[in-house]
Amino acid sequence: MPFWQTAGNATTSSSSSSSSNTNSSSTSSSSLNSTAHHNRAGGDPNQQNYGEPPGGERSPTTVSAATAVSLVAKSLLPTRRRLKLDPASKLYFPYEPGKQVKSAIGIKNICKSHIAFKFQTTAPKSCYMRPPGAILAPGESLFATVFKFVEPPENIIERQLDLKSRVKFKIMSLKVKGEMEYVPELFDDMKDQAAVEQILRVVFLDPESPNPALQKLNRQLAEAEAELENRKKPPEEPAPRPTGEGLVIDEWKERRERYLAQQQVEVGPV
Repeated sequence: MPFWQTAGNATTSSSSSSSSNTNSSSTSSSSLNSTAHHNRAGGDPNQQNYGEPPGGERSPTTVSAATAVSLVAKSLLPTRRRLKLDPASKLYFPYEPGKQVKSAIGIKNICKSHIAFKFQTTAPKSCYMRPPGAILAPGESLFATVFKFVEPPENIIERQLDLKSRVKFKIMSLKVKGEMEYVPELFDDMKDQAAVEQILRVVFLDPESPNPALQKLNRQLAEAEAELENRKKPPEEPAPRPTGEGLVIDEWKERRERYLAQQQVEVGPV
């Protein structure tokens, strides 16, 4: 075959091959564009969709993730206080080794509901509280007394360690429905609703060195004792109701006057 025909055929073949490749590329590109469009429209079941479904609805995965984030954020928020404590975070005791010492704390209900509270301690064998728990009406307050036995130190080092006591107290609170008698089982029955109100740290004071904290402690102890005495008193009986202008009728005198008047009527004028 003459060389010019060979060259022409080669050129024609090359052009055909190039055209075929171009058509194949166009077909492949069209196929990819169609597939991408199909996937964006949600047509491919194997393609995971990370966006929002049609209609603005959230997928179950998105909802569960949002719920989890909400729960975590809620758990990080501080618990709303139900009680106001005075002192707020410490219990002050006079340091008197070998003796039982006392502290006091004011507790006030600052909620609109009745609140039960109770004490807990890390040293139940050497500490106790009076009262150990109670129910406070809205706005009601009381002074609680805390008793602790101070072990005598064996040396100066142990004395210094005692002054940094590791004993702690915890006040739990619980919302209750109306007035009722306090029983410790309340917190067992509704432990899911109980909250840690405050953890109190023990601080010892030198009774030989007067300071404002010791003076305040003595005032609170006096108020706590006065409240205890008032609770021990029997309820006062209501006074007799006055009549007329506020004078109590003397029943014996009234009967005597009626008797004398009756005698005069029976005897008649002389």
